[in-house]
Amino acid sequence: MKIIVCVKQVVDVSAMKFNTEGNKPVLTGLAKKINDIDKNAVEEAIKIKEKHNGKITLLTVGGSDAKEQLKELLAMGADEAVLITQPENADYSVISRILADAIKKIKDYDMIICGEASVDLFSSQMGPRISGLLGIPGLTYVQKVTAEKDKIIVERNLGANIVTIEASYPVLLTVTREINQPRLPSLMSILASSNKPIHEWRISDVTDEDALKPKTIVKEVKGISMNRKNIIYREDVDKSVRMLVDALAKEGVLR
Repeated sequence: MKIIVCVKQVVDVSAMKFNTEGNKPVLTGLAKKINDIDKNAVEEAIKIKEKHNGKITLLTVGGSDAKEQLKELLAMGADEAVLITQPENADYSVISRILADAIKKIKDYDMIICGEASVDLFSSQMGPRISGLLGIPGLTYVQKVTAEKDKIIVERNLGANIVTIEASYPVLLTVTREINQPRLPSLMSILASSNKPIHEWRISDVTDEDALKPKTIVKEVKGISMNRKNIIYREDVDKSVRMLVDALAKEGVLR
């Protein structure tokens, strides 16, 4: 089983702060890490590899500092990594095209696994975009995987319903954080990961200039101020509930 896992380097959003002027995020100096849900994707790839043998290739678009985070995933059990230079002003259409063209260059794969979303933007676009560009089945919000020799069976969490779907290879999955618990690599695995290759590709090695034209431009990013009203109802339960419902209806929360 040959598996490609697409991963993303993100800032640690839990440490993000906003300046008082303009309420804009302060991103300088923030630590970077691999997107949390992408670690679930790597863990699921490792579990499939343990069952069927094979090879796991990590694929990311980022800066040279992403190597340290890739080493962490190699220590978990991935076999190699490909790091593609991050272009300026790249939106989802640009990144998805670069990843899809890189996968075409790799050629030989049975499965692509992505996290369902990234913790910084949470758009859930990347997986479906890549599967569309490659022309292969894309199964999203996967919470359970059963990989067999000639097909894959997954459970998709659609909120109110769980849907079981079969697909043939090649196939792309986006997995939820509930699918597994990513392992912590042992000391021996960390030491062994230093011998695993990280290939660095330039944009020109992967795609053409037409792919680098973003379709969206971010004009501004800022936080939203939230002021609580702190209204407390101290009547009996029935009356307090009626008062709360009336207040919510007036605010437009209930219709």
